[in-house]
Amino acid sequence: MASSIFETYRCALIGKSVSRVWRGYGSALFLELGELAPGPLRDGKSGEPKGEFTLMIEWSWRIETETSILCGTWSEQDEWPDFLKNLVGRTIVDAYLFARLPEISLALTDNLYVSSFMTSTEQPAWVLFDRFRDKWINVENGKVIEESGTK
Repeated sequence: MASSIFETYRCALIGKSVSRVWRGYGSALFLELGELAPGPLRDGKSGEPKGEFTLMIEWSWRIETETSILCGTWSEQDEWPDFLKNLVGRTIVDAYLFARLPEISLALTDNLYVSSFMTSTEQPAWVLFDRFRDKWINVENGKVIEESGTK
């Protein structure tokens, strides 16, 4: 499944490195992609570093190889740090959408993959932010849509 909106993001991601990985609330997973820069806080001070792109998977994600699932939302949480740390420094070889309702997967060097995989009765819960253009894509009503911070 391809989307012309997604294709723009896909082309920009290929060759970027995973610069930082962090957990949000609950099982939310954030991957900072490309060069890092200080993230602005509401009070104008510098916050945690943000990548050129950020992939946020709110919940139901997994880290896979070609033949197995290494870690995911339902794995023991004390296993997560080692697997997440192992993603840093890897290069994005490809990015693609899969499934009837668009899920996202990043193919990384050494045959590692990070994929969203919604298991609830909601839409896939991922967002890909483009920091330079102040735009992002996500899934709404079964389709990839692009939104902007300057509406």
